[in-house]
Amino acid sequence: MSMDPIPVVVLGASGYVGAEVLRLVAQHPRFALEAAVARSVAGKPIVEDFPHFRGVYDGVNYVALGAVDWTRKEPVAIFSCLPHGKGAELLDGVLRHADAAGRPWKLVDLAADFRLPDAQQFEAVYGERHGAPERYVDFACALPELTPGVVGNAMAHPGCFTTATTLACAPLMALGLAEPELRVSAVTGSTGSGREVKPATHHPERHGNFSAYNPLRHRHVPEMEMLLGRLGGTVPKVLFVPHSGPFARGIHATVHVRLVRPMTSFELRDVYAQFYAEAPFVHVEPEPPKLKQVVGTNRCHLGVCAVGQDAVIFSVIDNLIKGAAGGAMHWMNRLYGLPETAGLTLPGLGWS
Repeated sequence: MSMDPIPVVVLGASGYVGAEVLRLVAQHPRFALEAAVARSVAGKPIVEDFPHFRGVYDGVNYVALGAVDWTRKEPVAIFSCLPHGKGAELLDGVLRHADAAGRPWKLVDLAADFRLPDAQQFEAVYGERHGAPERYVDFACALPELTPGVVGNAMAHPGCFTTATTLACAPLMALGLAEPELRVSAVTGSTGSGREVKPATHHPERHGNFSAYNPLRHRHVPEMEMLLGRLGGTVPKVLFVPHSGPFARGIHATVHVRLVRPMTSFELRDVYAQFYAEAPFVHVEPEPPKLKQVVGTNRCHLGVCAVGQDAVIFSVIDNLIKGAAGGAMHWMNRLYGLPETAGLTLPGLGWS
């Protein structure tokens, strides 16, 4: 492959996830920003919207989708950070333009539109019409740690809750070590609700507060069950309770399981360490992991505790990076045959 920079187009670049993609692109050894697409703020300087990009994107403005030149012959890496339900039809149009112009593309979508097995299941879970059901055949939904190789040119990256929970439970399901009923309690930061101000993220409501929402009926549960069901042949029942935490970034998930045989914490930790031995972004800790170990990184830290047949798995990730932009970059690296860690060896913030 040529060592020339690979152009990147970010759709929905003015949101929190879009901004994280821009940050990762800025430090990537091969990717270079071609266009930050954000229709509502087209023409606005990126650094005016996100001052922390000053010195990185000075002089670069958001553009409307129509400003992207699909007739260029260089391959393009497309990151779609559009909200679910709004991206499918737009993405279909983008890919038609690129195909008609003869521009090679690879795409990672961070919304939910193409995660579930088909458009009918999306409509059943999200209660709205799918914007491009015929495009479903082009997409695969998977986590890179659990799926070797490349499965197509278009990937639908799982959601942040799904990433944290699936990585926590994958060894149990793949190796048949636990009964297929998983009880999950997970806490997310306010950035998980997006940039638009709403009661769930308004600072006076969230600061110093803690609450559960959508217990046992969160829309990411079908994703979790789908991904975990691929590993051991049995689709588990996931009893999931999400919580809103009084912090901005991160997810802390706690999973309670019943093991099929008694194990010690040391035995279970060894199983996890061997299972993820080749996964550069998953680390098994000797103690329950802390959220600040991973905030600002593309890492997932896991911890385990087992007493007899009862076990608890802990999983912490940065929802905006490992659960979104970083996971997408991991896939894009693989799609372009680059080192999987390219641009993603980020140290934690430590004292955020």
